[in-house]
Amino acid sequence: MDVLDRVEYKRVDKAEDKKAIFRARYEAYRRDESIPPNEAGMFSDPYDETPNVWLIGVYIDGVMASTIRLHVASRPQHVLPIIDAFPDKVLPLLERGFVVIDVSRQTSRVEFVRAYPFLTLLTMRAAFIAEDYFDADYITAACKPEYQAPFRRLSGCVNWAPIRPYPRLAKPVLLMGHDCKANQHLMRERYAYRDTTPELQRSLFSRSSTVDRDLHFDLTSGRREREMGARQNSTTCVA
Repeated sequence: MDVLDRVEYKRVDKAEDKKAIFRARYEAYRRDESIPPNEAGMFSDPYDETPNVWLIGVYIDGVMASTIRLHVASRPQHVLPIIDAFPDKVLPLLERGFVVIDVSRQTSRVEFVRAYPFLTLLTMRAAFIAEDYFDADYITAACKPEYQAPFRRLSGCVNWAPIRPYPRLAKPVLLMGHDCKANQHLMRERYAYRDTTPELQRSLFSRSSTVDRDLHFDLTSGRREREMGARQNSTTCVA
């Protein structure tokens, strides 16, 4: 919590700032040989340009320490990178109108990992800020097997599916999921950093990294349709 006073979360939407994130990604993925080298020294993919993408930089004392990418969806037509590898686990949630936040491309600069062993906590907080803004139902993450224990311990995630190949990465991943509604009170009681404010939520998510307008209504439309259907069914049963 002391370090949190020195941390700033920034939504990245300018081309030059995006390049800084892509370079940080490249360095992180090259360290564990998840991607081949390239001359540009950057790593990005088409999901970085979708309307519902948030590229978030986590800065400590004004210097980028880590990055994370978030996508939000509540309908099958909304884009989620995780569907490429785990469609059987995620598409049914969207078909039922649940609001899902997909976490991907979470990377940290090695010098900050050494100085701040809890950097994963600070980085994952961006997903919890999004959870509060969109009142999300689930958070999903493709996770390397060796990282599943910290994900489980620090963010309340559980295994949803065993390892599978993941597009554009040399190493397979498993699917981890977080039930926001079931774990919300426990997470808030356990971790004070979990609390967010409306001002912080709006500063990051009142627009995406590619679209200059608030997408809250669009990206939560599946939930409203599900709730409307539930009310109609309830009225029909009563009648």
